[in-house]
Amino acid sequence: MQHIPSPQERRALGQARRKQVHRQDHAHWDPKLRRHDPLALIDESMRGRVPSLATLKYERMLASPFGFFRGAVPVMAADLALLPHTGIVNQICGDAHVRNLGAYAAPDGRLLFDINDFDETIRGPFEWDLKRLAASLVLAGRETGADNPHEAVLRFAASYRKLMDMFSRMAVIEMARYQVHRLQRIAPVSNALLKAERATPLHSLDALTVENKAGRVFREELPVLRRLTPQQARPVLAALKTYRGSLLPERQHFLAQYRPVDLAFKVVGTGSVGLRDYLVYLEGNGPRDPLFLQVKEEPGSAYLAWLAATPEAGHHGRRVAEGQRAMQLQSDPFLGWTTIASRDYLVRQLSDHKGSIEVDDLRGEGLIEYAEMCGELLARGHARSGDACLLSGYLGNGQKFGAALAKFAEAYADQTEADWQKLKKARRRTAAGRRDATPSP
Repeated sequence: MQHIPSPQERRALGQARRKQVHRQDHAHWDPKLRRHDPLALIDESMRGRVPSLATLKYERMLASPFGFFRGAVPVMAADLALLPHTGIVNQICGDAHVRNLGAYAAPDGRLLFDINDFDETIRGPFEWDLKRLAASLVLAGRETGADNPHEAVLRFAASYRKLMDMFSRMAVIEMARYQVHRLQRIAPVSNALLKAERATPLHSLDALTVENKAGRVFREELPVLRRLTPQQARPVLAALKTYRGSLLPERQHFLAQYRPVDLAFKVVGTGSVGLRDYLVYLEGNGPRDPLFLQVKEEPGSAYLAWLAATPEAGHHGRRVAEGQRAMQLQSDPFLGWTTIASRDYLVRQLSDHKGSIEVDDLRGEGLIEYAEMCGELLARGHARSGDACLLSGYLGNGQKFGAALAKFAEAYADQTEADWQKLKKARRRTAAGRRDATPSP
């Protein structure tokens, strides 16, 4: 019979990984390590996207250092790849930051709060998620004028470490269904849950559609939301057949009772601007039974180039859906994937009791409370998709890893601010060049 390592052996394996990367070594970041131009990486990531939306993406990234950070996953992926890593690999979110957690409805209708953006998900070193989320805590803290972003990272790391230790001692099934019960007491999360409670399908119907002679159709808000012509809608509708096959049989049955009414193109997020994103408005048992599906283009993860040995799902929509299911407590029942014109797409509900965190929600003590909760939710996602004993063995019981993570987060936030300034200067030069090239009347 094949030997399966015991919990004690797996914990010891985690401790042995400290020889590969000492916990205090995670503090290190030096811009001189870079062998790439960050702005060139961002430009490269725009290849294949809708060209007319490139300016909008840069506008959103120019809004603040945190806005730049949200759109610069390829930059941080390349930077993390320059650093030694633990080799402790599990499913990572890939774009773990303070705004990529949110509220949504579970299949049974209960409101949950969890990591909710998995476009960059992949099998990779666990600490890459922690470093990205820690840096986002510092950037969000600086944006809101908080005097405690360093402390927020320490609390985030301590929360992650303590919960991972608890998971390593729990029955596997208990760990898999563990829920964080104090969410309502955390002000930023409570606000997101209230938003989610109000975000019913009927609320979305009123917000997204208008009545015309033919019935209800999407409300156009150019350039962010634009209705598709029948010719443009045809391949999207055809792709729903493939999507249906990615669902569980009972969910295929539910979907079959809805009929498409209208389709639109929507601009979403910051990092995703320029990707093809379609909305499908469907009706079930009459006009007061709407279902909104989002069909979102998924290119390869920004981390793939730096993880050559990591097997990647052949379909990037499937990669995202399966990564999400691996890390979330419960996922959208209509989560699936399809293909349109040789491009991979994720399909999910657009708005079913969804609510997100805003950076302004993290003012005052909200940042500390939220940081602790982020540590718990990320630990749960990593334990569900990895080995809690291995992770706990590496982290240990002390503050070494947390202290190092806080130093890294401060240094990388400084780096992000410098990159943001570089982007501002580059865009000013580009704008000036255009003005100089304009012929005189």
